Amino acid sequence: MTTDARPPSSPQPPPPAPQAQPFDAPAAGAPAPTSEEAADRLRSALDLIDPGPVLPNTPISPAPSAPRPPAIPPPPAAPPRPLLPPEPLSDEPGPLRPVPARRPGRVAAAMICAVLGTGLIGGAAAGTWLDHDSDGPTATNTYTAARELWHSVPVDTLFPRTIRGTGAGPGGADREWTRVGVAPDSGCADALDPLLLTVLQPVGCARMVRATYTDATHSGVTTVGLVFTEGEPAAMAALANRFSTEKLGARSDLMPRAYPVKGTAAAAFGDKQRASWTIRVLTDAPVVVTATSGFADGRRFAAPQSAEQATAGGASGPVAESGLGHDAKGIADTVERGLRKKAAASPEPAP
Repeated sequence: MTTDARPPSSPQPPPPAPQAQPFDAPAAGAPAPTSEEAADRLRSALDLIDPGPVLPNTPISPAPSAPRPPAIPPPPAAPPRPLLPPEPLSDEPGPLRPVPARRPGRVAAAMICAVLGTGLIGGAAAGTWLDHDSDGPTATNTYTAARELWHSVPVDTLFPRTIRGTGAGPGGADREWTRVGVAPDSGCADALDPLLLTVLQPVGCARMVRATYTDATHSGVTTVGLVFTEGEPAAMAALANRFSTEKLGARSDLMPRAYPVKGTAAAAFGDKQRASWTIRVLTDAPVVVTATSGFADGRRFAAPQSAEQATAGGASGPVAESGLGHDAKGIADTVERGLRKKAAASPEPAP
C-alpha cells in the first residue's frame, strides 16, 4: 500500500469562481459553447443586473392643466308675451287695442304746423282772388301794359312776315300767307265802318294797326287789324258778352274794312271785294282783333259769309269752298296768339 510522501500542509483555498464571459464574445481558441452553455451564461449575466427596488403599481395621472373658468349660467328666459286677440273682420264692436299716450310736445308741434299751413293756403287763395279781380290793381296794370304794345313792340312781332297755318286750310290742308303791306297806325274813324265804330264806342279806340297778307297762290288776300281800346277789364267783358249774346260777329254790316296795298296782289282789294270776316273781343287785354278776306282779282261778293260760318262742318257756297273763311280765321288766330303771348310777358309800367 502506498502512501503520499508529501508532507501535510495547510489547507488550500478553493479555486476562484470562473468569471462570466460576454455572450457574444467567446474566448479565443475555446470551442463554441453548446446551446445549454449559452443559456447558462445568459442566465448568469441576467443575475448580475441589479433590477433596483420594485415599485408598486400606481395609475398614471395626466399632466396638470390650467384651471377652467367657472361656467356662466344662461340668462333667465323672458316670460312669454300674451297674444292679443285678432281684430274683428265685421263691423260689430270688438276688443280695442290700447293706444299709446301722445306726447304733449308732438301734439303742440302738429297744431302749430296745421295753423301755419292753413294760413299759407288762405294767403295763396287770397292772392288768387286778387289776381282774378277784374277791378284790382294787378289787372289794371296788365291792361295798361298791353294797351301800349302797338308802339312798344316791333311790327314783325305783331304781324309776322310769313304765317304758316298747319291744318288751317279747307279739309285740314296746310296754308301759308305772306305779308305784303302794313298800314300806318291811325285812329279808328277811317279804319272802321261807322256802325262798327258805334258798337265799339263803350270801350273807345286808342289806336289801330293793320297789315295785309296774300296766300301762296296770290289769289286770296286778307287784312288783319288790332284795335287797342281805352276800356278796362269790366268794359271789355261787357262788350264781349254783347257780341256773344247778340251774335254781332255774324252781321255783315259790321265787317272790318280792307287795306289795299298798291303794287301788290292786294292792290284791288277794297270794301266791295270783302267775302269773309271775323271779330274777336278779348277780355284779358284791351284789344279787338279783326280780319277780312277776299279775292285778289277784284271780284265782288253779293252774299259775304263770316269765317265762323264758312269754316263750320258741312258749310257750302263760294266763300266756304274757296277757303277765304279759313284765310281770315287762320291769320286772325296766329296774330291773336302772338299778341296774348307778348301781353303776358310785357313788364308792368311803373306807378
